[in-house]
Amino acid sequence: MSLWFTSALLPEGWRRDVRVTLAGPLIASVTAGVAADAEDMRHGAAVPGMANLHSHAFQRAMAGLTEIRGATADSFWTWRQTMYRFLDRLDPEDVEAVAALAYAEMLESGFTRVGEFHYLHHAPDGRPYARPAELSGRIAAAAAETGIGLTLLPVFYAHAGFGGTAPSEDQRRFVTGLDSFARLVADASDAVKGVPGADLGIAPHSLRAVTPDELRHLVTLGEGRPIHIHVAEQTREVEDCVAWSGRPPVAWLLDSAPVDARWCLIHATHMTPDETTRLAASGAAAGLCPLTEANLGDGVFPARAYVEAGGRYGIGSDSNVRIDLSLELMTLEYSQRLTLRGRNIMAEAPGASTGRSLFEAARLGGAQSLAQPALGIAPGAPADLVALVDPDGPAGQSADTTLDRWIFGTRTSPVEAVWRHGRQVVADGRHVRRDAIAARYAATLARILSA
Repeated sequence: MSLWFTSALLPEGWRRDVRVTLAGPLIASVTAGVAADAEDMRHGAAVPGMANLHSHAFQRAMAGLTEIRGATADSFWTWRQTMYRFLDRLDPEDVEAVAALAYAEMLESGFTRVGEFHYLHHAPDGRPYARPAELSGRIAAAAAETGIGLTLLPVFYAHAGFGGTAPSEDQRRFVTGLDSFARLVADASDAVKGVPGADLGIAPHSLRAVTPDELRHLVTLGEGRPIHIHVAEQTREVEDCVAWSGRPPVAWLLDSAPVDARWCLIHATHMTPDETTRLAASGAAAGLCPLTEANLGDGVFPARAYVEAGGRYGIGSDSNVRIDLSLELMTLEYSQRLTLRGRNIMAEAPGASTGRSLFEAARLGGAQSLAQPALGIAPGAPADLVALVDPDGPAGQSADTTLDRWIFGTRTSPVEAVWRHGRQVVADGRHVRRDAIAARYAATLARILSA
């Protein structure tokens, strides 16, 4: 298959009149400055696909259901109680239906891979399914149906708070011991084998949900795999960690675990300047979820200081309250502008495009966090491509303005087509199976909400 683009963002920069030849799941050749042939599929601008490094797919069905003010001050913690009540309604078929819609929307947005931070393991009454990774298998099935790349991150969750506090009844669908978690991971590894290009990582949920001994065991279990962990998302979490250990959570983690480029610290919102510098020096990626962090009122990540210290980051859709790659990047930049009261905060240098800087940084950090190659549109790279049509300017214009307009200036998505693993999964802005997936999701949601 050969694709021809009026312009493409290659590793060496934007080039015009680019033919990309696909050979199965890989890019076979890239040639710039050539006229389109009759057999070429013609499109506007092409950019590499982006990794969505942090998702809880089942929460897509909660979007819009938590925007009612409560009797007390609303926060992450009150939102969490609503989430606990909601997930008790979900059976395996529901989980698969909701995940399929979320993944179709991710592909339509320009995400071509997802890191699924999956902590929903058991039946509503807390009993394990006959197959330990039943729900992980449903996630894998949704990824296979939609075509999105999958890095499944089974979550170990054993405690309700720092120091090994016993889990609450609300957490019964999450909780495992070390032995049962090892069995779950082995079963999940089998589940993803049928998904092209899928792989597996390990996710200690958070420092409040694992003990130090458990974390050390999980690091051993995760040898050679991506390791993701929630950390420093809320100020209460930081305060509780200091009360438990005498140190804030990022400092504790850097002092106590072999944090390196395999690790992704999700959120890391509330860091001291010293923690910010140390995290950047560790080689780990920060997993930023700007829309969810804004929706929950978590706070603002110290992005400029972190990047100036050499830190890497990627983006994730987390609670999936809104799945929109460009809006995640815009929210990241605008949160920095509001905090620092300036403009073009995340541009990498004077004269650099803010959109290009955001896109490239998130692409590289996302690939690192999911242990994927970050070759971009180049021979031998995965055939993960996004074609854009600029509705407000010249189609396929060969300048960073393409990215700036996509992230900051368009009312409708310019994503026209997406290829993942060499397979076209989005055409004319819609997932190729959107109608069937959306109909199943609508029926699932109607049943859940009437329960």
